[in-house]
Amino acid sequence: MIVGVLKEIKPDEYRVSMLPVGVHSLKKKGHTVLVEKSAGEGSGFSDQDYREAGAEIVETAAEIYKRADMIVKVKEPLPQEYDLIRDGQILFTYFHFAASEELTKAIVKSGAIAVAYETVETENHALPLLIPMSEVAGRMSIQEGAKYLEKRMGGRGVLLAGVPGVEPATVVIIGGGIVGTNAAKMAAGLGANVMILDVNLERLRYLDDVMPKNVTTLASNAYNIRDAISRADLLVGAVLIPGAKAPKLVTRDMIKLMKPRSVIVDVAVDQGGCIETVHPTTHHDPIYIVDDVIHYSVANMPGAVPRTSTIALTNATLPYAIKLADKGLDALREDAALKKGLNIFKGKITYKNVAEAFDLPFVPADEVI
Repeated sequence: MIVGVLKEIKPDEYRVSMLPVGVHSLKKKGHTVLVEKSAGEGSGFSDQDYREAGAEIVETAAEIYKRADMIVKVKEPLPQEYDLIRDGQILFTYFHFAASEELTKAIVKSGAIAVAYETVETENHALPLLIPMSEVAGRMSIQEGAKYLEKRMGGRGVLLAGVPGVEPATVVIIGGGIVGTNAAKMAAGLGANVMILDVNLERLRYLDDVMPKNVTTLASNAYNIRDAISRADLLVGAVLIPGAKAPKLVTRDMIKLMKPRSVIVDVAVDQGGCIETVHPTTHHDPIYIVDDVIHYSVANMPGAVPRTSTIALTNATLPYAIKLADKGLDALREDAALKKGLNIFKGKITYKNVAEAFDLPFVPADEVI
């Protein structure tokens, strides 16, 4: 199979979807790998590194789309790429379709086969290709939140840890999954008072066991959310429903209860956000203010630390990319986790949450592959 690796073009996105070692692995199995010129530079990997691993360096994305049987990316195709995508071409990347009707309809129209990192799911309901970036984003949410709490950044002028004789900041985290857990670890480690809310009582019991004493667990409901955010210096949105839009758990009227110049970091923005006042921003222009509350909602947070993120992501994606290259559609038939990653197949939406998000027809994956 001919596998194409593109240079990411989303604003301030420096990750790359395959390391030179991944190229080497595919070449050993007889595949051809095309890498767009300077694709890895943002993550610290040169064209020469890829050449030495056996890749062919290609000048343009258009040529890769034209030649490759499978495209491996980090982020979803942008509008300028839609017309380059070929019928029957496999696209393997983060899509987050439920957050974009335009993208969904464009990929349906293209006739491509879209396998989404974020919905690949194992038998124990783990999301192996989402977990690494959720770990990065969860940890970054506290790093960025602490920065924007600084007075020079427009914040309240509060130190997360406090100091002897001065109360630490209060960090409220909605969602106790991978993002929320990593955010809580970071905030607790810095010495903040942390509250983490989730609807799953078993998850709260686990978190209560493993977290330090400065982390309080709360059942997630409208009353507890409203009360908690009124005390928050930093609010982190960490809600995920795989393949679907995030529910709006924090409403505009709740935002008005927050302290002046407190900070919101909504990691769920890739899936539409779990906070009503949130819309996507970029690393270049990351914040805006609503009701005197700072909103940070960068849609590709891990792109700011591309070296760490690229290595973490490709450690997880490479085995699946190799399966797809080796077996093509048979990989989807044989691997139940990969089959759950199939969102669109040659014009048909095969992931129920995506179809429901836009009231479009749904066809089960087993019927098309």
